[in-house]
Amino acid sequence: MPTYMAKPSEVERKWYVIDAAGKPLGRVAALAATLLRGKHKPIYTPHIDTGDHVIIINASQVVLTGKKLDQKVYYHHSGYPGGLKQRGYRQLMATKPEFVLEHAVRGMLPKNRLGRKMFKKLKVYRGSEHPHAAQKPEPWEGLRY
Repeated sequence: MPTYMAKPSEVERKWYVIDAAGKPLGRVAALAATLLRGKHKPIYTPHIDTGDHVIIINASQVVLTGKKLDQKVYYHHSGYPGGLKQRGYRQLMATKPEFVLEHAVRGMLPKNRLGRKMFKKLKVYRGSEHPHAAQKPEPWEGLRY
């Protein structure tokens, strides 16, 4: 029996909601990356985007274990000499909690054009409200966090 390869026209996409309130950052990000890649589906094909759309709500209430709240630092560089910028996790959560989850999920996706396409299906909101009610998203109840 030949190996099944999904075709882009055969993929049905659903919308899922993940509530991040009180859950560890890495667990939520890993679950979102799995859903975005489509690894929860029997038709998963590595070189085809078979994943679903993911909405993460309550991003401001995600937690870190241990001393990471004070020790975790995010870095980026402006491209100029001496242009290294760094911000602590506590400071970033106060200003842009959506970025923290997006950054974690992006790191778990493939580093190529397919990964960039998958990342566009992720929507992150700091509160419990989201504007995607028309898509009829389902709360994710499958894999554990």
